[in-house]
Amino acid sequence: MAKQSQAPARLSQRQWRKPFLAELAATSNVSAAARKAGTSTSSAYALRRADPEFYREWQEALCEGYDHLEMSLLHRLREGEIKPAPGAKRGTRVFDNATALRLLAAHRETAARQRAIYENRNSEAILAAIDAQIDRMRERSLKALSAPKPAQKQDG
Repeated sequence: MAKQSQAPARLSQRQWRKPFLAELAATSNVSAAARKAGTSTSSAYALRRADPEFYREWQEALCEGYDHLEMSLLHRLREGEIKPAPGAKRGTRVFDNATALRLLAAHRETAARQRAIYENRNSEAILAAIDAQIDRMRERSLKALSAPKPAQKQDG
């Protein structure tokens, strides 16, 4: 009797979505993320097209992945790479300043964009808190106006 190979069961969106995004954030690689999550790249892309929330999470995961990649590169650029010098028994530490400067320029733009997003979110929270305080003040004022006034003593 011949053994029938069974194809691995596909996971539901709910099951693969979180591990997919985690792996995408770690690797910036859609194929690797799909493999890790037990789904196909076509399923991931289809969900990204159909679900705006998943699209947003995908973009955040990619951004995080690029940040990891950039930090690894920054570390290598800061610490230098040990490369063997011709004819030497020991390697020398080499720094790639041109790449470091290009990366700093790109990072500055990304950091400025993220700061702007954070500050915008922060200002929205501040405005919401101010609006809530104004609403509470308005309610207190209306209650005070509608409350019966105590009788005043008359001088006589």
